[in-house]
Amino acid sequence: MPFSVILTEKGGATQRLDFECEEITIGRVDENDICLPKGNISKKHTKIVVKDGKIIVLDLKSTNGTYVNGKKLAGPQVISPDDKVFIGDFILNVEPPDLGPGVEPVLQDGDEAAEQPTMTPSRPRYVGTEATRRDGDPPPPVAAPPPPKAPVIGLAGDYAATLQLAHDRLIEALDLRRLDLERLGSDELWKKTESTVRQIVTRMDQTGELDPHLDREELVQDVINEALGLGPLETYLADETVSEIMVNSPTQVYVERAGRLERVEKAFSSPQAVLGVLERIVAPLGRHIDESSPLVDARLPDGSRVNAIIPPLALKGPCITIRKFKRELLTSDDLIGFGALTPKMAQFLDTCVKVRRNLVISGGTGSGKTTLLNVLSGYIPAQERIVTIEDAAELQLPQEHWIQLEARPANIEGKGQITIRDLVRNALRMRPDRIVVGECRGGEALDMLQAMNTGHDGSLTTLHANSTRDALARLETMVLMSGMELPIRAIRDQIANAVHLVIQQTRFADGSRKVTAISEISGMEMDVLSMQDIFEFRQEGFDDQGAVVGRFVPTGFVPRFYDDLQRRGIPVDMDVFREDA
Repeated sequence: MPFSVILTEKGGATQRLDFECEEITIGRVDENDICLPKGNISKKHTKIVVKDGKIIVLDLKSTNGTYVNGKKLAGPQVISPDDKVFIGDFILNVEPPDLGPGVEPVLQDGDEAAEQPTMTPSRPRYVGTEATRRDGDPPPPVAAPPPPKAPVIGLAGDYAATLQLAHDRLIEALDLRRLDLERLGSDELWKKTESTVRQIVTRMDQTGELDPHLDREELVQDVINEALGLGPLETYLADETVSEIMVNSPTQVYVERAGRLERVEKAFSSPQAVLGVLERIVAPLGRHIDESSPLVDARLPDGSRVNAIIPPLALKGPCITIRKFKRELLTSDDLIGFGALTPKMAQFLDTCVKVRRNLVISGGTGSGKTTLLNVLSGYIPAQERIVTIEDAAELQLPQEHWIQLEARPANIEGKGQITIRDLVRNALRMRPDRIVVGECRGGEALDMLQAMNTGHDGSLTTLHANSTRDALARLETMVLMSGMELPIRAIRDQIANAVHLVIQQTRFADGSRKVTAISEISGMEMDVLSMQDIFEFRQEGFDDQGAVVGRFVPTGFVPRFYDDLQRRGIPVDMDVFREDA
C-alpha cells in the first residue's frame, strides 16, 4: 500500500517521501529506506508498516528510543496521520498520499512540475538536508553563501555523526572484534587500520558525504584513535599543558590547565565509543568493567591514574577521570617558583625530614598533596631504605634504595584483594627506615601510627581534610574504622606521640595551590590535642585577574624539637621563624 512520510528536522528542513511498499526501516546506516546519519540515531532505529489501512510504528531496540506524541514506544503501536513520531532530531508524520496536501517538493528552475521523490527499500536516501515549501509561499530569498566554519564537535553535531558513520564502516570493512591481534601485531594493525580508514574517507568524499570545509586528515586520525586508541583523549594525553582529563559524558569533556577547568571541543561519537576506550584501558590489567562491576581504578602505561564509572551508576553515560602522570620530577624550587611556599618554609621542611619528624600532609582533592609528598620524600637521605605504599603508584623518588608497593583490587571472582593496610603491615617486616603511605583513607591509619611509634620515625603520609585541626579529627575517625574499639583518649595519645607536624595544602579558586599552614602537635591538654601554627598563609584578596593575593608569614612560634637540636649541637637556622629576616 503506498504511503508518504513527512519528515522534519528539528529547527531545519522538511521533506515529503513517497513509498510504494508496505514497510520501511529508518536508521543511521545506508541499508535503511530512510538514512539519518546522526549520532543519536541507531543503525536500525524504527520500522513503519502500512497494511490493511493501518499505520504501525515499531522501535527496533534503539539506544535512544522512538517516541509517539512524546511517549516512548514499548511495543508496536497503531498511529494516525496526525500523530507525531520522534526519532532523534527528526519528527515524522505518516499518511496515505490522498489524505491531505502535505508538503510539496521544491520545484527546480525550468521544471513544469517536479515528480515526488520515490523511496524503495533497495535505494536508501539521506534526508534532512533539503528545504521544501508549500504552494503559494513566496520564493526563498537568495542568500550569499555562509563563510566557512569549523565543524561542531559533539554527539548532536555534524562532525560527530560523520565520525560515527566512518567508524561504523571501518568496523564493517575490518572487523576489529574478530581480528587476531596477537598474530597481526600492534604496528601492522595500526597500518592496516589507517589504510582502511583512508579508503573509507576518500569514498565518503567522492560521494559528497563530507562537509567541504572538514579537515580530512583530522577525521582519519580521530577514527583511528577511536578504533584502536583512546579516542579524543589521545589529543589531551599528549598535551603537556593538561594535568587532568574529565569525561562527564560522551559529549562533554573537560581538562585542567594551570589549575583551571575548561571544556574542550573534541568528544566521543557515542557511549559505545567510551566503553570501547575503557575496555582497552582495563583489559591489559586483568580487570573488567560492566553492569555487575560498574566502577574501576586503573593506570595507563605512562603511569597516569584512571577512574571510571559507567551506567547504571553514571546516569549521563560512561564517566572517566584521568590524573596525568608528571614525567618531570618537581623540586622545592619549582614549588617556590609556583608560589606554593617560601624558601624559609622549604628549608624548615627539609630540616624536619632529615631529623626524622613524622609528617602528615592534609588537603582537599586536587590540592597538590601527592606533589608535596613527592618533594618531601626527596629530602630523605639516599642511604636510608624507603618503602612507599600507594593505592595507585604516583610517587617518583630519586633515591636508589626505594621499594615501591601498590595495592591490588579484587579480581573478577571477588578474590585476591590486597589493601593498603595489608601492605603497611607487610612493610614493617621489610626493615624500612622510612614508610611513605600515599594516602590514608581507613583503618591503615592505626597501623601507620603504630609504625611511627615503633622506631620508624620520619614517615610521611597524606589524608583528606580542610585544615590542620580537621586533619586530627579525620585521623581519629580513620583509627576507629580499623575495627579496634579504642577509647578516644587512647587514640589521641597515639596521635600526639606519633605525629609531629601537619602540613595543610589548599587549592584556591584561581587554580593556585599553596601550603596554607604548617602546625606542630605540641601534646595533650586534658583530653584535647594542642597545636601551634609555625607558618601560615594570610590571604589579602584578589588582583585584577582574579588571582589570589596574600603572603606567607611565620607566627614566631619555634617548634620544640628545634630546642632539642640546638642542645645536641646540630646546627639550625633560627632566622626562618622571623618574618623580617
